[in-house]
Amino acid sequence: MLTDIFLNRYADVPLWSTFEERDRRFLVQAFRIIEERAYPYFILGEISSDAKQKWKIIHDLLSTELGLKELSQRYYSYDKNFNGRLTTINGFFEWNYVCQKFVLATYHEPIPANGFMKERISFFEIALREFYRDVQESNRELPKKVADWKTKNTIQPFRSNRTLRIPNQQDRSISSPVEVENRLLNERYTSIVEEFNARIRQAGYPLHYHNGFIQISEDELLISEIEQPFWNVVSDSTWKNVDVDMKEAVDCRDTGRRDPAFYAARALESTVKIISDQKGWTHGREKSVHNYLDNLGSTKAGSLIESWEKQNLKEFFTNIRNPIAHGPGSAEMPELTPAQTDWAIETCMVWIKALIKRM
Repeated sequence: MLTDIFLNRYADVPLWSTFEERDRRFLVQAFRIIEERAYPYFILGEISSDAKQKWKIIHDLLSTELGLKELSQRYYSYDKNFNGRLTTINGFFEWNYVCQKFVLATYHEPIPANGFMKERISFFEIALREFYRDVQESNRELPKKVADWKTKNTIQPFRSNRTLRIPNQQDRSISSPVEVENRLLNERYTSIVEEFNARIRQAGYPLHYHNGFIQISEDELLISEIEQPFWNVVSDSTWKNVDVDMKEAVDCRDTGRRDPAFYAARALESTVKIISDQKGWTHGREKSVHNYLDNLGSTKAGSLIESWEKQNLKEFFTNIRNPIAHGPGSAEMPELTPAQTDWAIETCMVWIKALIKRM
């Protein structure tokens, strides 16, 4: 199953053999993205209580996974001479500084570079995942917040001597403050992710961040044309099961675990079922994904997919998903080649994106 941090998921995959200058630069650049753009610790010279809480959460999540009480020592104590009198100064470093000391720690051999970098990549994954969850929560709560705002700010109509009129009522095209705040949060998250992935590419790492996870991805054209558009459309909570299964497919492929195509096909099957349900086409007599595909291709439902597309999808489930989803008995264990596995995952991504956009 998909585990929580990069270090654990790719424990057996060698990605770094040495620690180089590019790695040092990346750690500084990526840390500044989190500290300056995601969760600024100080606002107008004052510590942000919200940011402080977030940094503690990030610290605690990573330190727990690494089996550490603290990522770096938080308590400090030293003696200082004041007018000939020795005074002990002590206290606790702020959470962002504790994280900084860990992430930007000087690398020393013989520490394995692979583990050293994976631990720090895990920090960025957790921090970006927290921001992603903030965005998801904001998006979920937006309809209720907008409704509450409109209730509080509606100008009631009044009757004049001649006609009934509503003076200067809010233009429906004008966004409420809560909508503006939500939009800016989403834009900020998108911008942060774009910059983080740009820094990854600049460093030459075969990695890509999307929807709370950093995973292996080596083809830049594939990322820009297929993968990133896919991750964008499944970022909404409606598609959470699709998102999780596809991440599992990618991880299984990249770590050499069995049946990555099964999880990709499951993500595609979930997409078909969700669309059928949301459109009101599900009738309760479906026995397989083929029946749900019939729902999507029904002329009564407006033929979301054409007959040839429906047949194409049915053949995918029959010839790819079914053999690896069911026990082969005494027959040969079905197995896809690496090239076929890549094709299956990419095909599912393309179909999922296309189906969601047709809704």
